[in-house]
Amino acid sequence: MLKQRINYKQKQWLRLGNVGVFKDDKRTEKIHEDPVSMAIGEFGRWQAMLTLILSLLNLPCTWHIFVLTFQGADTDFWCTPPPGVLNRISVDQWKNLSGVFSESLTTNVSVYDPCHYRNINYDNLLANNSYEELLQRKSEQYEIKACSSWQFNTTEFGDTITSEWNLVCDRKELKNFAEMMFLMGVAFGGFFSGLVSDRFGRKKTLMASLIMQLALGILVAICPWFEFYLVLRFILGFVCVSIVFSGFVLCMELVGGKWLTIAGVLYLLPVPMSYIIISGIAYICRGWRLLQWCVTLPAVFFLVLHWFVPESPRWLLAMGRVEETMEVLQKASKINKHPLPVNMDKILKQSINKFEINGKPKVRVSDLFRTKNIRKISLVLYILWFSLYLVYYGLVLNLSNIGGNIYINTIISGLVEIPSILISVVILLKMGRRIPLCLTMVAGGIACLLTTILPPDTDEWISLSLVMAGKFSVSSSNVIMPLYTAELFPTVIRNLGVGTSNIPAGIALIMVPYLWNLSPLSKVLPLLVLGTVSVIGGLSVLMLPETGSYLSDTLEEVEDCISTSNNSQKKYIDTISSNVQSSPSEKE
Repeated sequence: MLKQRINYKQKQWLRLGNVGVFKDDKRTEKIHEDPVSMAIGEFGRWQAMLTLILSLLNLPCTWHIFVLTFQGADTDFWCTPPPGVLNRISVDQWKNLSGVFSESLTTNVSVYDPCHYRNINYDNLLANNSYEELLQRKSEQYEIKACSSWQFNTTEFGDTITSEWNLVCDRKELKNFAEMMFLMGVAFGGFFSGLVSDRFGRKKTLMASLIMQLALGILVAICPWFEFYLVLRFILGFVCVSIVFSGFVLCMELVGGKWLTIAGVLYLLPVPMSYIIISGIAYICRGWRLLQWCVTLPAVFFLVLHWFVPESPRWLLAMGRVEETMEVLQKASKINKHPLPVNMDKILKQSINKFEINGKPKVRVSDLFRTKNIRKISLVLYILWFSLYLVYYGLVLNLSNIGGNIYINTIISGLVEIPSILISVVILLKMGRRIPLCLTMVAGGIACLLTTILPPDTDEWISLSLVMAGKFSVSSSNVIMPLYTAELFPTVIRNLGVGTSNIPAGIALIMVPYLWNLSPLSKVLPLLVLGTVSVIGGLSVLMLPETGSYLSDTLEEVEDCISTSNNSQKKYIDTISSNVQSSPSEKE
């Protein structure tokens, strides 16, 4: 009988492994009361409609992140010939005649140097000699000069920022700098939008960012100077991440129970779809300015959200604004056909007591490090976000460096990610967050590492398949990570927690444009770095606690939950140990 009771307790503890406490713990039941879900249900028509609408915000934001892949695509270019030369010879003949060639260290093949040319009077020579005669005299010594202007092959991508502002040769790094400026904006935007959102609300932050995104996108499309372009891209990155994070946190705070997992993951489903869509848009809209207009103007339709999307009822409650919370819940209950409890006012007023002791709670960065457990959570999450973003965007934003057609690679990348996200829902519901996040990051890292041991003559499709397998796995991590982070931080600092986690993620993003600069040292070095970082990040997940299908509201709840979990686990182990020692017959 004693053994049966122990097994029963063991099953209860394991069944509630997401929470990590015994089912009959009264304190824990009280901590995790959810007045919002109790009032309108964990998920209904109201939540489904808003979750779908909010998830679509990812489309224009992802387009702005990814658009530079096409706007700054590498194309063939050559030194501008003297006037009239191309009337006599073709571009290829001009490159052969004037070009400076050097032998590649890796392939032992002569490579054309588009940054220098042989300085001779081509106009006069072509007037008196044929191309073949001049080609025979090519071995003669002539002065080598640096090109001052270039012509570009615009057949595949149209005009790009590279061709418009001559971002080649000694200005080549400026193209990486343009991408870095946007990603730097993402780093700072995640932090500051978290502060603003937790202080002024999710909806206000979201709508202000949407208006700014639209205005900035238009300014980029008509921008006449490269320096101004850099500034605009920085601010655009700032507001894009604000939209994504505010929408995500708002989406999470509308639902409850297992729907936290489902809604949190499906919120990111439009991201891979946006890769597929922008590949089609870029293929049709050749030219970087036209493409910029095409990815910017659809955001106009999202301005109507001001009249349809409410403020987060959980945030309103955390701020002590009971009347406004009631208004939101009343509208939601009508749509969900879920009548509010008669004493809903009393329930809400009792709930706000846990948020404040002396007035409204103040959002401070120091809250992320105030207690032992929340400090550990914050620091480990910073490692995780850095690792994940470096690997995920290192693969996504460098598709052109992997090999193959950039349009096809982008579509394949999106198609690979869609089933990864859908499978993640099932995995998270069955296995929690901690172990799946660990396994997917480690598996993605191993796939990248395997590409580094392939023989040099391996077919391109094999290495591409391994890279896509790594992206499939890391894509699952990419949807688990925001959900896990949102559940680990309480309501009062949730956006701040997600935002500060974006700082190390932003540092990783700043490194992404320069990642493939390592390839001259070794072709496999970029993927070796990505694989190693992914494995290290995946293993660090094991330092974090598991979460359940609930959202904590205060720092005290986080501490109590983890402490209760640890005490319950210790109590269970002690019970097993003492009973085994005191009951030899049971042991036999």
